[in-house]
Amino acid sequence: MTMFSRSRKMASRAARRGMTLLEIMVTITIIGVVMGAVAVAVIPQLNQAKIDTTKNSIRGGVEPALKLYYTRHGKYPDTGSGLQILVTERMLDQVPKDGWGNDFVYLNEGSKYKIVSYGADGAPGGDADDADISSDTMNEKK
Repeated sequence: MTMFSRSRKMASRAARRGMTLLEIMVTITIIGVVMGAVAVAVIPQLNQAKIDTTKNSIRGGVEPALKLYYTRHGKYPDTGSGLQILVTERMLDQVPKDGWGNDFVYLNEGSKYKIVSYGADGAPGGDADDADISSDTMNEKK
């Protein structure tokens, strides 16, 4: 083997290594672009799922328990008792949380009640995912 062929063989190996590195870089770039596109498509769906979970918790869990409480006691629980009284009286297994893991706010408004989730930010008011979800506005839209 001549000196020229050895040097050519080493150059060929180096070129193959460089190409492999380039292929890895291109692959990582493609994966990054695909992950970004998936995130853009999936994140809004996750937020909508939390909104739907919150509405379902109000309609399917808290409201029926409040109606049962009303049937037994002739009134809704006081605001101070909150939803915990429904657990104490075994109408719910536990105080439910909204889709973001926050406690619902319960308000006794005399002959009616209001159950509120403050949305993604957990603070009153807001727009889009941060908007409040309340039992009275949900029931108006039926």
